[in-house]
Amino acid sequence: MALTLVKCGGAALAKEPFVLERYVEPDTGVVVVHGAGARISAALHEAGIESTFVGGRRITTKEALPIIREAFRRENLALCSEIGLRAHGLMGDDLGLEAELLPELGHAGMLLPVVPATLWGLLGTDGVPVIAPLARGPLNVNADDAAAVLAVALGADRLVFVSDVPGVLVDGEVVAQLSEHDISQLNGYLTGGIVPKLQAALLAAREGVRVEVGQTSVIA
Repeated sequence: MALTLVKCGGAALAKEPFVLERYVEPDTGVVVVHGAGARISAALHEAGIESTFVGGRRITTKEALPIIREAFRRENLALCSEIGLRAHGLMGDDLGLEAELLPELGHAGMLLPVVPATLWGLLGTDGVPVIAPLARGPLNVNADDAAAVLAVALGADRLVFVSDVPGVLVDGEVVAQLSEHDISQLNGYLTGGIVPKLQAALLAAREGVRVEVGQTSVIA
């Protein structure tokens, strides 16, 4: 069976109800990875902790980590509620995801392409794994990176990034397609969260995964 991995951004979930069927073709297996950026930033602000980013990726301090994990848990519950009874909410660290520490980002890491047996087992059912991007440690993992690495590790046919914008915007217009060369030419023009998103998209595209960032297809 074909497999689609859907990465749902926290901003998308906050903007409107998440309808999984919009992004998945009929008779296709599906795994969902989600972010929680806005919820995390709000929770950290309430705790008096500043949100700091490097290259669009969050720096995770020791004191921030439990707050981030709780924000992911709440986001996971909300998204599972939107998807319905098929959803199986999973915290990535409990699931057994592994990551390589990225010291420059604090208690954060880059996911390793290892698929826990539990996840393989769920894919043999009609359930929908809904994964919060944490790894053992725990380590915080950028959701876009997590989605791309899992898409490759699972042998997914398609990776769809869902956010609160319709696609990659250049001069206010959605770009239909971006190649690796195109993205390199935009270096310095694009900032914030779109940077790791496109890096993650390219990681998957290089491995033969069909990648869509909203209405923008990304090719290697």
